[in-house]
Amino acid sequence: MHILTSTTALLAIPGAAAQLNQLAKAAGKLYFGSATDNNELSDSAYVKILKDSNMFGQITPGNGQKWQYTESSQGSFSYDSGDEIVNFAKTNNQIVRCHTLVWYSQLPSWVSDGSWSTSQLTSVVNTHIANEVGHYKGKCYSWDVVNEALNEDGTYRDNVFYKVLGESYIPLAFKVAAAADSSAKLYYNDYNIEGTGSKQAAAAKIVKLVKDAGAKIDGVGMQAHLIVGSIPSQSSLESAIKSYLSAGATEVAYTELDIRFSSLPASDSGLKQQADDYTTVTKACLANKACVGITIWDYTDKYSWIPSVFNGAGAALLWDENLKQKPAYTAVSSVLKAAATKSAVSDTATVTTLSTAIKPTATADACAVAKYGQCGGKGFSGCTACAAGASCAATNDYYSQCV
Repeated sequence: MHILTSTTALLAIPGAAAQLNQLAKAAGKLYFGSATDNNELSDSAYVKILKDSNMFGQITPGNGQKWQYTESSQGSFSYDSGDEIVNFAKTNNQIVRCHTLVWYSQLPSWVSDGSWSTSQLTSVVNTHIANEVGHYKGKCYSWDVVNEALNEDGTYRDNVFYKVLGESYIPLAFKVAAAADSSAKLYYNDYNIEGTGSKQAAAAKIVKLVKDAGAKIDGVGMQAHLIVGSIPSQSSLESAIKSYLSAGATEVAYTELDIRFSSLPASDSGLKQQADDYTTVTKACLANKACVGITIWDYTDKYSWIPSVFNGAGAALLWDENLKQKPAYTAVSSVLKAAATKSAVSDTATVTTLSTAIKPTATADACAVAKYGQCGGKGFSGCTACAAGASCAATNDYYSQCV
């Protein structure tokens, strides 16, 4: 139960235009966010939308924290690109999902082409993660610790880490990250694990692998790079989420959501289908409290990665290349508003019931956050009291949770 906030009050005003992050938080989520990249921050029209924390409460650096940028030569670290994005988010009171520590791609050649012994590569991984996570300690809500370790059939990718260390490189990475910043949430992140299947089952096994090794893993990031008209059903999406929680994760998120057209231009019927597909994903997240948020992989088609990778494909995001909102934006906004309104009505009824049940002289708190709900952090204006049996604990500057 929560006392009505200014956001939920806004929902009751006819024609009021609450924005995505406002609506997501009012619906019980931690954030609605966007990825971005350094070159885009020179676009003033683009930045005007991105920096609005009512629209985007969370930012992911698209490239600047990857290994090729942070340690291009062994032992020489540079964080200029990552710092620019992290500082941008801090200035605008936005949560940061930090991305990514161990990935087979965008590695400098000294890592990918090295002839390593087990002890040498273990030291390289230890040094890289400890340095980078240490640099950003206290600034990241979460880290994508290991990214895309799986093939489509659920087997492990034959990358340099797996060739030398086997599957043990995965719990190793999580152990080092946890030691460097114990308050950051630690995620395994991958694509095509949003719905049920062999790759999803393997991702759930990774959660168990890490936990069985005695390492900390908090969440699974479902990238959700999807295709219009070909996404998993809502029930499949929800089942995948539940599988990660059953394996031992405490939260999940859609971390890189975009839904692309395989060919362009998009027709009116195609735009409607895209809107429906975004609705399905949003509803799947709303259906489980452990889904803490949704991040779109940049918010505008103008800066989408897709056309450069998938020839002839694109138009995958909520804003078009002219920064105009598309039908998919309206669909996501409507779904979030409906969920937020339902939450507000429920909370109002609960508060009303309590107000009649508690005598005027009672000193009990007027709100109580359920276990695992948010109870504090920079910019948080909701209830700070936890329900019986839980207490409010800070995980970082931006997020405190009832545990």
